[in-house]
Amino acid sequence: MIGSTFKRINVEEIRSFFMPSPPPPEQAEIATFLEQEVGRFDTLTAEAQRAIDLLQERRTALISAAVTGQIDVRAVVPK
Repeated sequence: MIGSTFKRINVEEIRSFFMPSPPPPEQAEIATFLEQEVGRFDTLTAEAQRAIDLLQERRTALISAAVTGQIDVRAVVPK
């Protein structure tokens, strides 16, 4: 077959589609559940970001201490 076909759809065909949806009370329950879950994810993301920030701060402090001679890194023996 050479070429292709392009079927068009018009607005009336789209309006005739049946789109099932849960009743409004169930939709409200779903929305409430999703909002709670998103809140949990936001909390976990914030905690993870705080941990990342703290680890970066500790890394910077460790590098600074090693460079300024406050800790002796020559005594560390690799395993």
